[in-house]
Amino acid sequence: MQKWFEEAKLGIFIHYGIYAVNGIAESWSFYNGRISHEDYMKQLEGFTAKNFDADKWADLIAKSGARYAVLTTKHHDGVALWDTQYSDLNVVKKTPAKRDLLKEYAEAITKEGIRLGMYFSLIDWSHPDYPSVFEGDRVPDDLSTVNRFSNPKDGIQDESRWQKFLEFNNNQLQELLTNYGKVDLLWFDGDWERSAEQWNLPAFKQYLKSFNPELIINSRLQGHGDYRTPEQGLPITRPEGPWEFCTTINSSWGYQPRDNHYKTLKQIIRMFCDCITLGGNMLLDIGPMEDGTIDPRQENILLGLGDWIRTHEEAVYETDEGIHTRYFLGGSTVSKDRKTLYLFVYDDPKESVCLKGLSNMINRITVLHSGKELKHAIHGGVPWFNIPGTTWIHMTPEDAHEHVSVLKLELDGELDMYGGSGAVVTHN
Repeated sequence: MQKWFEEAKLGIFIHYGIYAVNGIAESWSFYNGRISHEDYMKQLEGFTAKNFDADKWADLIAKSGARYAVLTTKHHDGVALWDTQYSDLNVVKKTPAKRDLLKEYAEAITKEGIRLGMYFSLIDWSHPDYPSVFEGDRVPDDLSTVNRFSNPKDGIQDESRWQKFLEFNNNQLQELLTNYGKVDLLWFDGDWERSAEQWNLPAFKQYLKSFNPELIINSRLQGHGDYRTPEQGLPITRPEGPWEFCTTINSSWGYQPRDNHYKTLKQIIRMFCDCITLGGNMLLDIGPMEDGTIDPRQENILLGLGDWIRTHEEAVYETDEGIHTRYFLGGSTVSKDRKTLYLFVYDDPKESVCLKGLSNMINRITVLHSGKELKHAIHGGVPWFNIPGTTWIHMTPEDAHEHVSVLKLELDGELDMYGGSGAVVTHN
């Protein structure tokens, strides 16, 4: 795992494609029969990207505080956002846009100093050779359940066609990894429809790394990825190893004008704090409109998130995961030298903020956004048994940030938290 990813904290996911024309679900709308494949592909005629400005995208992403971005270069529908030489189904050849949008995106993101990520669907429900085999070569007893976009409806597998599809995927991925500068991250999707053996793993991953040994690949590679990607449901238990939580800004990945179920800025910031508390990143998704512009509601959330991060950046960047919620009913991070504890206070305090289990002495407590110094008191504790008391930090609603407050606790040494279950005091 590359150090930059573990320290990035925030990335921006971008679902952009022809599905924005009618504002329908990307790929799944035809796969699940809500619209015919033919009608879905008619959106090619309306995809203009006439106001697409990659520099504006990159500027917005930078202002959000994100350190990396991931664009859907090709979703399950097979429509590529770049001038691929291995298929005519791309926005350069088949839409009025007639532009290699990936080239513009890659150049703008790289110029802004943001790490370059590319989403690529392993499955392609429009490619004639894709539905040639079944997952693990297991033919179902009931062929009426077979989806023609995924598997052969007649139940007859054709391994030669599947090998042709793998070659097609390899060729397109070679284009992505050689024609657009250094790609830092590949974000795969769709591995579930074939086994690891059918995806030719681990040789497939070695092939990808041959273009860039520092390339990071997400978990959706049948167990051969570099980090976990829980989706939509915020982890309650910390995932093992490096991880990233991907989520939408409303309820949709791509742009859907009728989706007004937006998360508030406060909710987004709190979710972000929960992620970095558990040592992960948040990959926050936006869905640009067909013309390439971004809905002002999405833009305002990104800008608001960036404002909060800049105000509290010392508690975000260059920090490690925080303490368990059994100690503090909120989020937290710890400085790299482990001598500073940052507490994320999500709600306005009634009287005091409670911190349990801290064995260190506190030299100073300040409110990060204002610099105001706060007093604290410690009640209880049995020092000769190394059982700390309860720390009560005196904080009023007037001290709170409008979204999430951060308290900076400067300690007398490296953070030391007590994890025991207490003891009977047998002598005083």
